[in-house]
Amino acid sequence: MLKPAKDFHGNQKPTVAIIGGGPIGLFSVFTCGMLGMKSVVFDRLSKLGGQCNLYPDKPIYDIPAYPKIYAGELINHLEEQVSPFSPTIHLNCLISKITQRDNSFEIIDDHGNTTQADALIIAAGIGAFSHKKPPLPGIEAFENKNVFYSVTDKNRFAGKHVMIAGGGDSAADWIIELASVAERVSVVHRRDNFRCHPASGDRILDLHRKGKIDLFIPYQLEKIIDSSSGEMTGIAIKNIHDESTETVPCDYLLPFFGLSADLTPLKSCGFEFHKNTILVNPENMMTAKNGIFSIGDIAHYPGKLKLIMNGFGEAATCAYGIRKFLFPEQNFHFEYSTNSGIKNL
Repeated sequence: MLKPAKDFHGNQKPTVAIIGGGPIGLFSVFTCGMLGMKSVVFDRLSKLGGQCNLYPDKPIYDIPAYPKIYAGELINHLEEQVSPFSPTIHLNCLISKITQRDNSFEIIDDHGNTTQADALIIAAGIGAFSHKKPPLPGIEAFENKNVFYSVTDKNRFAGKHVMIAGGGDSAADWIIELASVAERVSVVHRRDNFRCHPASGDRILDLHRKGKIDLFIPYQLEKIIDSSSGEMTGIAIKNIHDESTETVPCDYLLPFFGLSADLTPLKSCGFEFHKNTILVNPENMMTAKNGIFSIGDIAHYPGKLKLIMNGFGEAATCAYGIRKFLFPEQNFHFEYSTNSGIKNL
């Protein structure tokens, strides 16, 4: 069984390596810190936040005590919450090798850096991800100018004609959000029904009935229309049923076709996956490998709900599981944060 060099009463605190710097990985820094454990966080992106970092202006409605909070705002609060615990953060890096020693893990990233840890948390979400792009000829020339795969500043679209393609939750959220910001929102979806939350779908239909957005269903993107100077002026779209085409004027195109997940870096480290998830014991969030735990979307157990608020609870369960795993013979008295307070590490 793994044990760090010193216990909680010694000068050296146990170190927990966390793969994934999204909201669940960040909150696990807090839950581990509250139990006297230091954290080292690894993430392939240039900023903390995971998918919340890709959609900072996306509203979230199911965070307790926040009727509505934007994704970027949530990450800012989480970073503030974990700051007393001084986590070590490694950004723009992937894990290339994990070796389990007698009393620790040796973690090597793609920059060649080596980190020692007493336990490991996999909070990698869907894995290393990238946006799925529509198959439009020459789209690269318009990316980050007229074509955006995420929204970092919704004010960019104020008073503009925006086309949103897609029918999932991300597309639905931005259809609703930008309907009150843009001059006009045109929605293109290749299916008759949206794949988003039913309440969001009803809201979109209501916006259409009130004349606030245009719906093109079932249509698909066909071609970017540009001027002689290379500026995008509209998008040609095709009706799925009769293959007729029409051109819709627009200033911006926002394709929300989801993300392509890549779990290769983790799979190369020897983890066993079941349908791109890792099976865990819900009592402590431990995987089949001693000392390795998993939380968030990448973890699976019977009755699993892929919600941020559920992941926060998993982070707490995991931290207590690590504490008990590392020190099975020590008596541990549960404390509420209102009693223990925040102790800097």
